[in-house]
Amino acid sequence: MTIADVLMVIAVFCIWTLLLVNIVLIIAGYLYYMDCEATPEPVLSGEAPFVSIMVPAHNEGMVIIPTVESLLALDYPRDRYEIIVINDNSSDQSAALLASLQSRHSERNLIVINTDAVTGGKGKSNALNIGFERSRGELIAIYDADNTPERKALRYLVAELMRDEGLGVVIGKFRTRNRDASLLTRFINIETLSFQWMAQAGRWKLFKLCTIPGTNFVMRRSIVTKLGGWDVKALAEDTEISFRIYQMGYRIKFQPKSVTWEQEPQTVKVWFKQRTRWAKGNIYVIVKNIPMIFRRRTKVVRFDIIYLLSIYFLLLTSLIMSDILLVLHAMGLVHTTIAGFSSLLWTLAVVLFIVGTFITLTTEKGELSLSNLWQIALMYVTYCQLWMAVAAYGMFAYFKDLLYKREAKWYKTERY
Repeated sequence: MTIADVLMVIAVFCIWTLLLVNIVLIIAGYLYYMDCEATPEPVLSGEAPFVSIMVPAHNEGMVIIPTVESLLALDYPRDRYEIIVINDNSSDQSAALLASLQSRHSERNLIVINTDAVTGGKGKSNALNIGFERSRGELIAIYDADNTPERKALRYLVAELMRDEGLGVVIGKFRTRNRDASLLTRFINIETLSFQWMAQAGRWKLFKLCTIPGTNFVMRRSIVTKLGGWDVKALAEDTEISFRIYQMGYRIKFQPKSVTWEQEPQTVKVWFKQRTRWAKGNIYVIVKNIPMIFRRRTKVVRFDIIYLLSIYFLLLTSLIMSDILLVLHAMGLVHTTIAGFSSLLWTLAVVLFIVGTFITLTTEKGELSLSNLWQIALMYVTYCQLWMAVAAYGMFAYFKDLLYKREAKWYKTERY
């Protein structure tokens, strides 16, 4: 066996191991969705707890008003929730728009906090910490500035949380509001349903684990107080705080009936910047929490840490290595006796990817269409390959910031 053969075997083994893990998550997630469909919707009993809904917003004038109006229209007792918009050092018309909205809804608990370059402009975590200081709810809910939650979204989350004291957080899901804007947004829609929400559902079904998304979730105030708020150094503040909640002994549950619709990037440039920030943020979380693998009291989250490590380091390295070896073999620069076998496995992996992804879409109304099949196939050879560039660049940027001791900069996703 040549060195190229050994490297190819290692790469193929790693890729297929993670592919099989993903298939198991898809199956478990599908079963969890079926369980939820057969279970009555969660119902609030007794007096509804007071909820503080926080909306961090930086230059969100294009989308902030519809977002706040949808929050004002939630199916939740009006006197049992407040909306706190943290207008974080915005230079657009956000302040004026929000002031006008406040005057039109003076009878509602709508609070606008306008920060400046001194107090704000330091990222989402800092904005959330500012909003939390002004909040008074026993529960804290977070929505991004481009969200349109369905009317019962908050009610489902709160009802689920209140009926189990072991839950620290309940998360809903977000859907792609502008999925038909471009081919890219169609890919994002498929990715969101298949690789975010189905993975969340599968992890909850198998391990009672979930990771907080950036929006559409509710958590206990006491948890935020004990944790001292959000980590201002974390770009992926949602993933980072998830691991600290795990360490407190709480669980994070996924309730798919709670849905919010959000706007996704419509150009590759905006998408690349957003996903690079996510990658850098997740790498920060991985590095910060690696010691948890070896602690007995945090063994419950070992799967999540190892899973993230595998995705951002093992899978990325294996994919790049196998692609390079296949190209060099085709050019005659290296010789590997298993190139044909590797190609067969690659073809089988693509088929499993397409079938598995399509099956996950069957859980959503309006997504069961043959057009999604060719979109998934095209997605594999385009969008999924771009993910490697995102992960590699995110890793490079993280370690570069670490080497030069630079503070990570927040990138705000462009709105449309």
